[in-house]
Amino acid sequence: MAEQTNKQGTAIGFIGTGIMGASMAGHLLAGGYQVNVYNRTKSRTDALVANGAVWHETPQSVAEHSDVVITMLGYPADVEGIYFGASGLLQNAKANAVLIDMTTSSPSLAKRIAEEALNRGLAALDAPVSGGDVGAKEARLSIMVGGAEKDYQAVLPLFELMGKNIVFQGAAGAGQFTKMCNQIAIASNMIGVSEALAYAKRAGLDQETVLKSIEAGAAGSWSLSNLGPRIIKGDFAPGFYVKHFIKDIKIAIESAEELGLSLPGLTLARSLYEQLIVLGEENSGTQALYKVIFAE
Repeated sequence: MAEQTNKQGTAIGFIGTGIMGASMAGHLLAGGYQVNVYNRTKSRTDALVANGAVWHETPQSVAEHSDVVITMLGYPADVEGIYFGASGLLQNAKANAVLIDMTTSSPSLAKRIAEEALNRGLAALDAPVSGGDVGAKEARLSIMVGGAEKDYQAVLPLFELMGKNIVFQGAAGAGQFTKMCNQIAIASNMIGVSEALAYAKRAGLDQETVLKSIEAGAAGSWSLSNLGPRIIKGDFAPGFYVKHFIKDIKIAIESAEELGLSLPGLTLARSLYEQLIVLGEENSGTQALYKVIFAE
């Protein structure tokens, strides 16, 4: 796509309208674009359809009717299934379409998609995001983009409707590599946040008062300021699922091994989060790690 997207005549396909995807698609719709939607659970598109989005029965149909197709899925296997095969996006996309995977997925898979897209005269970008459910709702996601810079520039207006910190990282796969850096930092940070609040509780301190002091200093972080209050309130509802975070950690560890790098902090985080799975917390938010660190 050589020219920048514009609202007139540009149809946007959005596949995957979960906790974050529904809000992201909603911003595109509110921005004046025609939005074609598909989700495995159709009811999760009801609000979007009520606001003017067009429901499609299959991802193939979305691809056939869209100039840009965005995917926001759960796992790399989901991405591979949606993009490849006779009914996949790569096989059925319109000529000169741009395919944007915003799932947190494998860098190697992002490269495969980009190579196949190029072979078919299509464009592909890997553009994973950070910011959770709140960032998605408030259109202030951090978006990390890999692919050809001309294709990034062409769809930048779409990214600007969904996020605030939008950075082009480099060639295909660079967006996913950057997201792995993000998840690696978060994993160890969530251990620290959980341990700090557990320590405050055991010491007999008021956790909210402690938070006021430490979030403004050197210990400050997004997780501390945004997930710390949820932990204190006992709110472990998902802004980002434990099961999806474990998936991300595994991708990062496998990628690091391919690079010949050992990540002991991330390995520890994986073992702690796997304890949450044993506790039946796979559908809780990542802040549920506190339950492993501190037992009442």
